Parts: sequence; C-alpha cells; structure tokens
Amino acid sequence: MTLALAHIEHPASEAETDPPLLIAHGLYGSGRNFNSLGKSLATNRRVVMVDMRNHGASPWDAEMTYPAMAADLASAARDLCGGQATVLGHSMGGKAAMALALSQPDLVAGLIVADIAPVAYDHGHEAYIDAMQAVDLSAITRRSDADPMLAAAIPEKMLRAFLLQNLIVEGGVARWRLNLDALKRSLPTLLDWPAAWPHDGYDGPTLFLHGGASDYVTEDMRPSIRGLFPRAEFETLAGAGHWLHAEQPQDFLAAVARFLTD
Repeated sequence: MTLALAHIEHPASEAETDPPLLIAHGLYGSGRNFNSLGKSLATNRRVVMVDMRNHGASPWDAEMTYPAMAADLASAARDLCGGQATVLGHSMGGKAAMALALSQPDLVAGLIVADIAPVAYDHGHEAYIDAMQAVDLSAITRRSDADPMLAAAIPEKMLRAFLLQNLIVEGGVARWRLNLDALKRSLPTLLDWPAAWPHDGYDGPTLFLHGGASDYVTEDMRPSIRGLFPRAEFETLAGAGHWLHAEQPQDFLAAVARFLTD
C-alpha cells in the first residue's frame, strides 16, 4: 500500500525554473534532518523533505521494503513536486531514491545518492533498536532523561543525540516517532538490495556523494553502481563519515549545489 508521506516544504525564493528537489532521509532520521540544507537550496526550486514510512510524522505500515518506499516517493513526486523531481537520498533514503529511479525513471530529473550503494550490507543496526526499545518511557519527563539510558549501548554522543530526535514527550507521555517493531523485523530487507527492477538502469544525471571515512561506498562497488547508473559521477568528502551531511554540512551543501547547477 502506497502511503502519503508527511513532509516539510521550502518554496523557491526566486522564480521557480528548475524541478523541485525531493529529499529522502536515512534510517532513524526524518525530513527535519535536512531543514537547513533545504532552506539553502530553495532558490530557483522548491525543496520537499519527506518523512519516510515508519519515521517521523508519516504513517506506519508493516511493509518496509524498497519497492514500497519507491512507491511512496513516486506519489510524493507526483503530488508534491508536479510530476518530476531531482531526488536526493541518504543511506536508506538513498536506496529508496535509487529504487524510484529504477522503477519509475520518468519521475526523476536527476539523482543524488549520499553514502550508500546498490549493494547488500552487513552493518549492524539491531543494537540501536534494542537500546531504544529498552528505554523506560514511563520514567521520561523530557528528552534528555533518555540519554543516560542509551549511553551504555550507544557510547557515541552524536549518535545518541541523533536517535533522541525521534523521542517526543507530549502531555507528560513519552513515545518514539519510529515504528521500532517494524524496523527491527525489516532490518535484513533494509540492508539487502533487490536483484531485479522494472528498468535495467537509470540514465539520468547521477551523483554518488560519500564520506572519505565511511566504508559504505568503496572503489570495488563502482562497477555495480555504473552498471545501473551509467552516468554516475563520484565525489568524496574527505574525513566525513556516514552521516556526512551532519558532519560537514557546508561541504555537503556545496557538492549538492554544484550538481544541481551543472
């Protein structure tokens, strides 16, 4: 079932001459992760930042596959972007963006894939979900109360802060804005990559932007990438890790802006 995704939109600050930019965040994220980037890029184009299914303010659903997420993005491209958009996706959102380009390429004016490749991964994520599920929500009166509850399992302060953006307290009741049960069940699917798509490749302009300190996109993956995206260009943000847009926001913005204006 295709879901109507919650979104934040920045209208163009000048005459709108280019296709909108549709942004898909990664696992455990939300559209708000790209708010500053979106504002900066909304000059001659609208910028639409969605919450992916089972994240943020978007609906929850038991199905968490890349074809399903591609269908959600296709609906967003039609309903929110006038039928075609340049699509930027990070990590899980990057795979969903690639899935959209390989299933409905007519909706994709260009593609930016941030620190992910069309391959299967074996990175561990289950410990993060376990840690979030172990938080005693009844003891939470403000978001910061949960930080020490996560610290033993997740020692990285920046990562804890990122995950805690999904914890909200309303009327004295704390809850996660993530469908943790569905995400945990779907982790093997999210780490994998489907072998077949309706289209053999996407021949539109494509940028693979990755962090130099990340192991998510390596040289040996480039043949697989170019097999599906023959016009792929590659750019590395030296020293950046997997969350490159948060670690080096100005360099990330500059790379995306260059691609959009080429």
